[in-house]
Amino acid sequence: MKKQTFSLLSGAVLSVALLFSSCHSAYEVVKVEGGRIPVNSVWDVEPDAEAVALLAPYKARMDSIMYRVVGTAELSMDRFRPESPLSNLIADVLREAAAEVLGRPADMGLVNIGGIRNSLAEGSVTTGNIYEILPFENSLCVLTMKGSAMKHLFENIAARLGEGVSGIQLEISRDGKLQQASIAGKPVEDDRDYTVATIDYLADGNDGMTALLQADKRECPEGATLRNLFMKHVEGQTAAGRKVSARMEGRVVVKD
Repeated sequence: MKKQTFSLLSGAVLSVALLFSSCHSAYEVVKVEGGRIPVNSVWDVEPDAEAVALLAPYKARMDSIMYRVVGTAELSMDRFRPESPLSNLIADVLREAAAEVLGRPADMGLVNIGGIRNSLAEGSVTTGNIYEILPFENSLCVLTMKGSAMKHLFENIAARLGEGVSGIQLEISRDGKLQQASIAGKPVEDDRDYTVATIDYLADGNDGMTALLQADKRECPEGATLRNLFMKHVEGQTAAGRKVSARMEGRVVVKD
């Protein structure tokens, strides 16, 4: 009998021992044993000196980037449904960024709450903070959609009890049904073209946003990642002598 051991890494180390029986060069799994090894500070008690020395210059370079202060948050901002200050801010950034494609802001900005992975604390904002908030390589996509498709999009958002939106107002029920919707304070016209600034992940219909697949036109400028767009916004506010801020505005309201 021959024993082979494999290790897989996913947040914690999963060590799996597979026992094979050999018969004329053929193998058959006869037993599986597994266990989780937490990857935490225990492993730092006695660090490998040689490895630490090897990594030191790279760590110093990375720290100089990640700890660089790029702006100041006027108040702490978190993300939650149906509406939150941080999701409002990021949706606003997307809607404004559509000017790169349209020459003007989009009618609507949309970001998924699940894609915002941390809150923004009051005070100094570092590059590392922005990476913690937006760790994915999601990119801007600007979609052109008929009003009828927009109504389906609003139903998608209502079913999830809210997402990060900009430029629209929704009233939804507690069981996820759309009750009322408007764009820039006006009723949605079925045959009119509207523009939506979102991320490629949602434009592909993920997170329940299947209505975005009904877009008549889709433009995704190269290199326009959401993280970089947010970084530029923070740096722009700083250059203008302003702090980063956002507030609740009743963009998505849940009613009984």
